[in-house]
Amino acid sequence: MTQDELWDRETADRYDTPGVGVFSDEVLGPTVDRLVELAGEGKVLEFAVGTGRVAVPLVRRGVDVAGVEMSAAMIDQLRTKVDEAALPVVVGDMATARVPGVFQLVYLVYNTISNLLTQAEQVACFRNAARHLAPGGRFVVELWVPELRKLPPGQPAVVWEAQAGYIGLDTYDVLRQQVVSHHFRFGAGSREARLFRSPHRYIWLAELDLMGQLAGFELESRHADWDRSEFTAESRSHVSVYRLPSV
Repeated sequence: MTQDELWDRETADRYDTPGVGVFSDEVLGPTVDRLVELAGEGKVLEFAVGTGRVAVPLVRRGVDVAGVEMSAAMIDQLRTKVDEAALPVVVGDMATARVPGVFQLVYLVYNTISNLLTQAEQVACFRNAARHLAPGGRFVVELWVPELRKLPPGQPAVVWEAQAGYIGLDTYDVLRQQVVSHHFRFGAGSREARLFRSPHRYIWLAELDLMGQLAGFELESRHADWDRSEFTAESRSHVSVYRLPSV
């Protein structure tokens, strides 16, 4: 299944959860605040803009935002919130698509770089970000930390969330550095259930930093979240800010 098939009309129609989960104020607020700070007065580009969860609030804060998105269905959902003039989007792959203009900030949120399923594509994504940035510009990556420490020998899966009506688990192929996320959602009846699966290539921190170096970036900062909590060995995710040299 291609990424465009994965993020189809059905997925786009039920992707937004206003006020809940990653759309909640406690998650979205710090994300937008930090990106506004990093953008300054410059133009901003979001790779894999999706339905505009982050980009639309940025536009409403007065930031000049453009996007790249390969799913036509996700773009259609975005267009119910904001038009092309306010938030132009180029249809294409974030590893290769070119957007007109020069940007001060490029960003990828919510593990999206892992949707690129090969190391070569992920390296190309860093290089594509660098192509769009002015000297001194920044590339921000939000990504989860692979939870292989939780895998006992012979067990291929990790349950990473379990609550009423929902179970999330990841199955790992450690030889190929691949993971499939399984999202099970349950209705009121005993037979009501829905499964959504998405493939990823997980990335180690040192590997991610090397991708940055290959594209000309230096790691400027790394925190456990958008509130800039300290990143530790126990952190489950990170927000890493890479910067190009000023000259």
